[in-house]
Amino acid sequence: MPLDHTLVGVESPAHERTWTSKDTMLYALGVGAGTGELEFTTEKGQRVLPTFAVLAAQAPGRRLGDFDPALLVHAEQGFELHRELPAAGGVRTTSKVTGIYDKGSGALVTSEARAVDLSTGELVIASRSSVFIRGEGGFGGDRGPRDEWALPDRAPDHKVTYSTHPEQALIYRLSGDYNPLHSDPEFAARAGFSRPILHGLCTYGVTGRALLHAAAKSDPGRFRAMSGRFSSPVLPGESLTVSIWVDGADVLFRTAKDDGTVVIDRGRATIA
Repeated sequence: MPLDHTLVGVESPAHERTWTSKDTMLYALGVGAGTGELEFTTEKGQRVLPTFAVLAAQAPGRRLGDFDPALLVHAEQGFELHRELPAAGGVRTTSKVTGIYDKGSGALVTSEARAVDLSTGELVIASRSSVFIRGEGGFGGDRGPRDEWALPDRAPDHKVTYSTHPEQALIYRLSGDYNPLHSDPEFAARAGFSRPILHGLCTYGVTGRALLHAAAKSDPGRFRAMSGRFSSPVLPGESLTVSIWVDGADVLFRTAKDDGTVVIDRGRATIA
């Protein structure tokens, strides 16, 4: 069956999620934090990496249609934090598909989620994302809104390079994303890759660490929002360099591999 366009605008049932300090420490390790970031990787005075918000606000996905899951890739991700996340906590999340756009070679499906505190009902996280499904375009639909992001015409204020590890995807998947694209060589080959690739949200988390330390002085309480577009896959073991331009509270960024290939483009963040 084709993609189910009747899903657009329909709010999902509420989904409750809780997490422990072990979960947030494991997430930090999964996105590359280590002995130099003990406030995120150990329980002593533990704080939470802001990009954990994306996992905290996730709700069970709804069936979008009948297609080969190997042809689906994460295209964009953004979130807004309304307060710093605790090491252990919980939220109640509702989500909805906000659009299904015709990109010709495939379809872009956008969605958003709102996560509120379990006890107070206060909004904690607003999240938005999109996936690109190859082969599902050509249905004559709207191509979707344009993003007017432009690369600054000056050198970055900061450039931060982090190395990923060959086993990075195997650690990151323990935070809940068991898509075999990131662990099974046969599945990855079916999707056209030489070997399993790194989760897009792992690359996103590595980038978030760079933004946190360079632009927010390592203070998660100052980190308000982040968004970016995934433009190329990363193989575990490759290094990532985040170029960061700061203009007051507004931050632009771009993440690239050693060979210059951009892997997260059109990046924006807000730092208090």
